[in-house]
Amino acid sequence: MSKINHTMVTEFILLGLTAQPELQPILFLIFLVVYLITVVGNVGMIALIRSDPKLHTPMYFFLSHLSFVDLCHSTNVTPQMLVNFLSQRKTISFVGCIIQFHFFIALVMTDYYMLTVMAYDRYVAICNPLLYTSKMSKNICISLVTAPYIYSFVNGLIQTILMLRLSFCGPNEINHFYCADPPLMVLSCSDTYIKETAMFIVAGSNLICSLTIILISYMFIFMAILRIRSAEGRRKAFSTCGSHLTAVTIFYGTLFCMHLRPPSETSVEQGKIVAVFYIFLSPVLNPLIYSLRNKDVKDAVKRIVKNKFQAK
Repeated sequence: MSKINHTMVTEFILLGLTAQPELQPILFLIFLVVYLITVVGNVGMIALIRSDPKLHTPMYFFLSHLSFVDLCHSTNVTPQMLVNFLSQRKTISFVGCIIQFHFFIALVMTDYYMLTVMAYDRYVAICNPLLYTSKMSKNICISLVTAPYIYSFVNGLIQTILMLRLSFCGPNEINHFYCADPPLMVLSCSDTYIKETAMFIVAGSNLICSLTIILISYMFIFMAILRIRSAEGRRKAFSTCGSHLTAVTIFYGTLFCMHLRPPSETSVEQGKIVAVFYIFLSPVLNPLIYSLRNKDVKDAVKRIVKNKFQAK
């Protein structure tokens, strides 16, 4: 009966990173540049992998999907954020907020398991090189990529349904720059115990599960590398893992800070800072990490540039 007496929220106000108006244009320019670099870097990586036959291997197939997920993840948040920097009324509709919420969770989980699949690929390549072709066939690679998308979007849908079961009857100011779990639950006027428990179970279990698989994979990888007698062989084996390890460190380091905390006003304020590093740092750095630290990618760029000049 109490729900009937309340006016249900039809839109939310995103308070953003700061309430200081003089900082809004500066932040707009900073995040616009970061977003443009993210788009160019990830689209460029996907195009490079698709166009160069020497990059048509499982490792780069998975990398192209990681770039796609990073691009989608950044695009899910950044355009709305940029608009709000220049708007007086920083609103997002209830439906728009729920859609952003769903895709945020789904894409985060896809990132979890795309990095996990890439760790498994490196494990097979280094620990079972003679069986690599059969264990990482085209059909298996497609299955390994498809599974994270399906699993993650189903999990995202479940979390979205649980969020829709909550009542929002005011206030409607989200203390964040996008629609996320903790700040939304703080605004709910109904019991959030089930949603909060589900958030911890899903975020915690998937984070720990994916990270455990990655750590176990690298434990076997390092053991196999240490058995390689030649220093050059060990260096080459390590070099194929360096980019992935760097990406994993950045990604999981920020995620542990962002998700595994109870929803409160303090945690939301801290979460905004951590979310900036995760949403913007990881997608913009991954193409740079893989291009600067990976000989195959650098060689592919040189071949394309050379062919362009020869064509002229």
